[in-house]
Amino acid sequence: MKDKNLPNDYNSVSLEDLTKEANKLIEDLENQKNLENSIEKYQNLIKLNNIIEKKFQKDVKNINKKTQEEILKITSKKNAKKTK
Repeated sequence: MKDKNLPNDYNSVSLEDLTKEANKLIEDLENQKNLENSIEKYQNLIKLNNIIEKKFQKDVKNINKKTQEEILKITSKKNAKKTK
């Protein structure tokens, strides 16, 4: 997998698909006999790993934000019931 084969818009690619692609690269590297040929694949694996990490961190932030919003809704409902 070369850089030009990596998708340009990573937001449209799921973490699952990115992970599958990384696993394919790992399998290719494990089966590689000639280490000279594996350098480019290894570099692409590192780039893909960085993309996966960034996407995962973004998803974690979104989950935390939604969780905080839900907690605020619940606490505001409880407070509203107490004041009645």
